Amino acid sequence: MKGLILSITAGQGHNQTAKVLNDEFNKHGIECKFLDVYEYINPLLSDSVNRIYLMSTKAIPKIYGGVYRICENRSINSSIGQRGLARLTNSVLSRKLIKLIQSEEPDFIICTHIFAALLVTHISAIESLNALTVGVITDFTIHPYWEDSLLDFYITASERLVIQGVKKGFPENKFLPLGIPIDPKFAKKMPQQEAKDTLGLAPKPAILVMSGSMGFGNVIQEIKELDRLDLDFQIVSVCGNNKRLKAKIDLLKTRKKICNYGFVSNVDVFMDACDCIITKPGGLTTSEALAKQIPMLMNNPIPGQEDRNVEFLLNSGAAIKISRTSPIDEAVYQLLTDKQHLALMREAMRLLAKPNSARDLVSFVIDTVNARSRA
Repeated sequence: MKGLILSITAGQGHNQTAKVLNDEFNKHGIECKFLDVYEYINPLLSDSVNRIYLMSTKAIPKIYGGVYRICENRSINSSIGQRGLARLTNSVLSRKLIKLIQSEEPDFIICTHIFAALLVTHISAIESLNALTVGVITDFTIHPYWEDSLLDFYITASERLVIQGVKKGFPENKFLPLGIPIDPKFAKKMPQQEAKDTLGLAPKPAILVMSGSMGFGNVIQEIKELDRLDLDFQIVSVCGNNKRLKAKIDLLKTRKKICNYGFVSNVDVFMDACDCIITKPGGLTTSEALAKQIPMLMNNPIPGQEDRNVEFLLNSGAAIKISRTSPIDEAVYQLLTDKQHLALMREAMRLLAKPNSARDLVSFVIDTVNARSRA
């Protein structure tokens, strides 16, 4: 048995999900090839798509969000032109990928980005494609572009998204609410004090501020607001690959202790060590936090899918949104002083969490491919 896992670079979440799945298949001794599709077709195309995505979400987020909402509300007639353009684009882009699929003859193809799924949909319409095809939806909503895809199965973050898919015209039995695939290490729990000792943190409450490499929001201002809060805690900042941000935080003069890091490979341990996390509401990070049951304070959502992530998690009682009317210092104060609210939030997170999502998806694919081969 062998397979292809296809992604596209638009931020890093989709690629990270693909790599997690690739590693999980390898554990089962299954030959698997992970491919950034646009990078494979043309590196310049891949770089351009990523730059446009980052520019549109950072520089003109309101326009990006407006386009997203238009796509959500589109009618079939209004999207005919869009679909025609998409078919033409995919017809050009799919030629090299078709040759690869013909050469590899994979038993399954998994797409962790909608653009990869649309390419596979186009190929399956013009070629005899015997592979099992699976789309992984990496948010707590179904992006409107998924409506133009036609795969065998779709992985959703929650059972509650199945009805959303049915309303969009998909058969219910195509949806598998296995969760957004995350690294299996997030399913394990280290005692908090042991995690603090591992990281060299003081034995007192810790607030984890996850910045990431994309540079959204004003992390410096958030840290200053936290520093003014009259509670005894330490601030743990993880800046990812954002070296400029790390350097700025290193220079801050604060009353509270700041433990400032760049890129770390053990985010799971940081989550175990800290009492709450301040983060953008990306699908992957929030899924990891759910698995760890670390209360989330969500800020700076990308208009569009991340707005929908916020709505889903707020409606589930699993997170708090930072805003002008609920500023960061008040939200942290509420979490650290209201133990009943904290317990309710952790229970809501436990009910939503899918810590074994990658393992469950890989098991499903293996069982389904084997059943097909016996049929």
